[in-house]
Amino acid sequence: MEHLINSEVKNIQISGIRQIANKVTEYPDALSLTIGQPDFPTPAHIMDAAHRAIDAGRTVYTPNPGLPELREAAADFIARKYGLTYNGVDEVIVTNGASEALDIALRTILDEGDEVILQGPIYPGYEPLIRLSGGNPVYADARSTGFKLTADLIAAHLTTKTKAVILGYPSNPTGRVLTRGELQDIADLLKDRDIFIISDEIYSELIYDGPHQSIAALDGMRSKTIVINGLSKSHSMTGWRIGFTLAPAEITRHMVKVHQYNVTCASSISQYAALEALTAGFDDALPMKEAYRFRRDYVYDRLTAMGLPLVKPEGAFYLFPSIEHLGMKSMDFALKLLDEAGLAVVPGSAFSEYGEGYIRISYAYSMEVLEQGMNRLENFVNKQLSAQ
Repeated sequence: MEHLINSEVKNIQISGIRQIANKVTEYPDALSLTIGQPDFPTPAHIMDAAHRAIDAGRTVYTPNPGLPELREAAADFIARKYGLTYNGVDEVIVTNGASEALDIALRTILDEGDEVILQGPIYPGYEPLIRLSGGNPVYADARSTGFKLTADLIAAHLTTKTKAVILGYPSNPTGRVLTRGELQDIADLLKDRDIFIISDEIYSELIYDGPHQSIAALDGMRSKTIVINGLSKSHSMTGWRIGFTLAPAEITRHMVKVHQYNVTCASSISQYAALEALTAGFDDALPMKEAYRFRRDYVYDRLTAMGLPLVKPEGAFYLFPSIEHLGMKSMDFALKLLDEAGLAVVPGSAFSEYGEGYIRISYAYSMEVLEQGMNRLENFVNKQLSAQ
């Protein structure tokens, strides 16, 4: 019966990130720098709130868009942190992680054949969701712009079929951040066009220099922007699966329909934990961010000393060095590195064809793991250079 499966589903591949992460299990002594998962535990006060919710029997359905008090807390958090104003009653949806938030946003706005502009290299989760929604991804090669999706790049790819532009910053896999000026240029280009912006800001709390800037805060952009955020990265809550959409009511009311028939509601216990995170845990990300900053600087310095060219990231917890001078495809490099040096990294090709020639290293790991990982990588790189 497999021949009857939806053709778009059949064509989807397991992400290169997971392919390598899964392969690590075959190497019991390997170190992994693959998954973008904070190595910090969820803060204790958040887990205590979840325990209280369980003890109180709060295990029933919540309203489809989420607990009213959680939606209000999310709106307040975003307003106080980033100057964005949303009404928690009808402009916020609590989702099963940012992934579901992206899914319902795309399924709500896309018709068959619509085009979505996104940069390459980019997080591999966007393209399958676009295709499953009937749309077509249009990649803009951002290698020449320091891995930033600029207004000029967007303009070069606009057509009559363009329905949306995806902005993801800080970026996965490069950690690059769009400045206010760069966002303003994009706003000037798009504000008078009937084009949505999906702004994936899941790493917004992990920017090292200066506050996060959202394009939705710029004049004329709120009405056309769907902001995606969540608690996985900011509060080390990946497994709790809590994300948010923030968008005008006339967009949100349609996304709620897709969300309702998709999952009904996010986990009730996770929602109560999220309420604690957004209120009592308003600044929980700060000590984690400082630890990531230290790790970033360490790994960046080590990679630079190895002769691996890279741009220093301003946010998130990834580095994206070039391995092109070593004469190997990124997947071949990653597999050989794992086999010979016992170190797992993600091949750049996992992030579209424009990531070829690079590898992604996550520094969301302890310093001990990072130090050992850099030692293994340095020895491997030196071995490859000496063989040339």
